Amino acid sequence: MRINLRFGSTCLLIGVGLFISSLAFHAAVPADNGDTIFKNNCVMCHGADGKGFAALKTPDFTSPKWQASMTDKQIKAVIKDGKKGTAMAAFGDKLSDEQVTAVITYIRSLKRK
Repeated sequence: MRINLRFGSTCLLIGVGLFISSLAFHAAVPADNGDTIFKNNCVMCHGADGKGFAALKTPDFTSPKWQASMTDKQIKAVIKDGKKGTAMAAFGDKLSDEQVTAVITYIRSLKRK
């Protein structure tokens, strides 16, 4: 019986550790660092410059046409919920609302670059 208690305690500690580390991720990157959040989560599909990749059919965030076609509310929904029929994953459980807003601000800044 002692082995089961130790195993259960170990599982509990691992679970608590994972939970705390997920909270630390939210706190690790301040919300005002949209560029850092973008680099850590988005560049693999959207490119370091935000121009996307034709092969992946990801949008070019530097395009004035794309920028004009999307509202901040639409961008937020895609970041939080993902986009059906594409490889765009949902980040609603990974990023806080403040972090999503920071990413949107960063994406909006790309039209000027």
